[in-house]
Amino acid sequence: MRTLFKGGTIYDGTGRRPFTGDVLIEDDRIVKIDESIKEKADETIDISGYQICPGLIDAHSHNDFFYDREDSEKFYKPFIEQGITTQITGNCSFSPFGVDEDTPYRDKIGGGLFDTVHPCSFAEFKRRAEGNLYVNLVPLIGQGSVRAGMTGYDPAPYTEEQIEKELAHVREAMEGGAFGGSLGFMYEPDRYAKEDEIIAFAKEIAKYDGIVTIHPRACSIVSADYPLLTKKSHLEMGLDEAVDIMHKSGCRMEYSHLIFTGQRSWKLLDKMLSTFHREHYTGNPLAFDNYAFHYGASVITVVFPEWYAQLSKEEAEKPVNRRKLELTILMYRKVLGINWDDMVVAYISDDHPEYEGKTIPQCADEEGLSYLDMYLRLVELSGRAGSIYLGKYYNDDIVHRLMNDELSVFMTDAWVEEKGLQNIAAYQTFPQFFILAKKYGIPVEKIVRKMTGKTADRYKIPERGYLREGYKADITVIDLEHIKVDESRPDFRPEGIVHVYVNGHPVLKDGRYNGGKAGKVVLKSRRCEQEK
Repeated sequence: MRTLFKGGTIYDGTGRRPFTGDVLIEDDRIVKIDESIKEKADETIDISGYQICPGLIDAHSHNDFFYDREDSEKFYKPFIEQGITTQITGNCSFSPFGVDEDTPYRDKIGGGLFDTVHPCSFAEFKRRAEGNLYVNLVPLIGQGSVRAGMTGYDPAPYTEEQIEKELAHVREAMEGGAFGGSLGFMYEPDRYAKEDEIIAFAKEIAKYDGIVTIHPRACSIVSADYPLLTKKSHLEMGLDEAVDIMHKSGCRMEYSHLIFTGQRSWKLLDKMLSTFHREHYTGNPLAFDNYAFHYGASVITVVFPEWYAQLSKEEAEKPVNRRKLELTILMYRKVLGINWDDMVVAYISDDHPEYEGKTIPQCADEEGLSYLDMYLRLVELSGRAGSIYLGKYYNDDIVHRLMNDELSVFMTDAWVEEKGLQNIAAYQTFPQFFILAKKYGIPVEKIVRKMTGKTADRYKIPERGYLREGYKADITVIDLEHIKVDESRPDFRPEGIVHVYVNGHPVLKDGRYNGGKAGKVVLKSRRCEQEK
């Protein structure tokens, strides 16, 4: 099947200025790019007035946990509808592979965030995913999942023998074509890994010229993972740990979702960027990815102290403990710079949909409760398992500077929720980046590059990320004049995405979703290791 895209503005993923021309694809390959192509095609699509670019690449995803669901399509559809054709998965220390299939800890492989239908080896993951993907997946192996498959949430330090068994899973994945591995120090069980285990994991990835992505221990000025009184902010300490792992292991390092949670963290932007650029300019391969929106998904217990949760009901109701709780939560909020109205309820329980989409103050006013009492009620009703969307990740200036920074690429870090309020990032992130680029005066070619070629280069993804002859026919056609999002409706389908092709298959055409299992598990080229 030969398809000719005629007369579009071509953004090829290199960051160079665009030009008007044609793109010819045959089956799953780009065969010709020129100012005017006269060759015959089975279908000619007029894209005059539109922009054509490589299929967009989401630099941070968790969609490898949904490929084997019976209803898997719904988890990928919103990403296709925002122009995404490829997602980098296995982040934050979680992957559905890297474990023995008979593990007794299958309920812990996804760290409590994701259910794993078929935990397995990397080879088995590839076999199961073949013919079942709606987008391309670029796999990373999660250290937390490997650890969970071996010992669950046991916090005990690993022995040399256990580390070697962990590394055997890593080798199986890397030799099978995985692109790297991930760490996630805010989550069980990866938060329990000691330095010798962490460095061994990263060194094994580095042997294959793989990349390590890291969810740091802190994404705010203070956190529960460091002592309260420290010389540096906890946010900076989390980045320092990432740098230390990179130096000691020799791996390439991607700092996941650079955020500044809480208004008091915003002042750390310059210090954080200074560290990134110092490392980069001294030859150390450290970079980051970022969001388009000011808020993101969190747990309802984000400011709920663990000591209070351990009290009996009788002890919890004592005035002294109640007063201590009030002061503790107030301290958490003041230190972080988070207000009650920064918390929007996403999900409490099937019995309480009435709270979804409302702030804590809105819920409290409706029920005649104080903000604190309302918050505690929601924690209790959800069994401490509720979810919220937490504001003040960024302000406009931070988003602008991160978008413009030469070390950034773009990502969603979102998934379709089966219950409750949806995360806007799963539906509207990449169109929002285009809208913000216009607002901030950032050239479109620079934005497209961060969504395509720059991400492909960073992860060493072969044959994707560029409009080049011989490359895979992953293509996104956009109408920038009419691109639209709606922040008041998280699951709004963005406008302005015209055509999306995955491996030459039209999964979205003329703005209408077609679907189709056209995606592939992308495998790392062994040539990258040989050229290291």
